[in-house]
Amino acid sequence: MSGSKTRPSDAHLKELGLGRWRHRDSNGTDGAGNEAEEMNDPTAEVAGNVEEEKSKTTTLTLDAEGRHLRQWRIVRKEVSECVLCDLHRTRKNTVFGVGAENADLMLIGEAPGADEDAQGEPFVGRAGKLLDSMLAAIGLSREQVFIANILKCRPPNNENPTLEQAEKCRPYLDRQIDLIRPRAILALGAVAAHNLLDVETPIGRLRGTVHEMSGSGIPVIPTYHPAYLLRRPQGKAQAFEDLLLLCDVLQDLGSQPVAPTEKSESSA
Repeated sequence: MSGSKTRPSDAHLKELGLGRWRHRDSNGTDGAGNEAEEMNDPTAEVAGNVEEEKSKTTTLTLDAEGRHLRQWRIVRKEVSECVLCDLHRTRKNTVFGVGAENADLMLIGEAPGADEDAQGEPFVGRAGKLLDSMLAAIGLSREQVFIANILKCRPPNNENPTLEQAEKCRPYLDRQIDLIRPRAILALGAVAAHNLLDVETPIGRLRGTVHEMSGSGIPVIPTYHPAYLLRRPQGKAQAFEDLLLLCDVLQDLGSQPVAPTEKSESSA
C-alpha cells in the first residue's frame, strides 16, 4: 500500500461544513480567504430570516390597512344611501361624521341640525364654534378627534330622535366606534348619553362621573350639549369640569391632551 495519504474531496468537506485546509501565510492568515467561515456563517441566515419576517409583517400591515379603509368606504356609502327610517324623506344630506379615523377621543352628539343638514358635517354654526373652543381648552382640535351623532339625518324641527330612529341608525354608529376604537367618548347632551349608556338618568346627574358604554366598556364622560350651553351659559363651568375629568381619563389611558390650569374663555 502506498504511503501517500488520501485527501478528502471538496464535496466531503462541504458536507461536514468545512473548507479545504491551506498553509497560513507569513502574516498568519489563512490563504484560503476564510472559506470555511463564509460557508458556516450564521449571521447571513439570521439576516435573511429577519428580512423575510419584515416583509411578511409589512404585507400583513398593508392588508389590514386596506381592509380598514374598505370598511370605512362601505359604511360611509351605506349611510349616504340609507332609507331605514322616515328621515331620509326630509334630509338634504346625511351627516356621517368628521375627524381622525384613528382618534383616541370620539365626541357623540344627538342629531344634525339645520346647518349640519345643509353642509353634511356635524357641529357647525354657533354650537360648532363653541365645541371647537371646548376642544381647544384641552389642547385638541376637531382634526384630532372624531365627531359623530346618534342620528345621521336631521329630524324635522330639530326634534329629539325617536326610539325607532335611534335604533335604525345605531348599527352605523357602532361600526364607526368599532373601526375607530377610541380610548374614550365624550357624550354631548342627554340624548347621546342616554343612548350610549342605556339609561334615562338626567344629564345633570350623569355628568361629572366616568361611565362605561353598554357592551364595550369604553369610558364615557357625559356633559352638556354645546347648544344647551349657548342657551344656558351658566352651565359652562360644569362643562369645563367635565373636560378636566376627560383629560384625567385620557392621560390614565396613555393619551396626552393638554390639561388647562385655569378656565378658558369658552368655559367662563
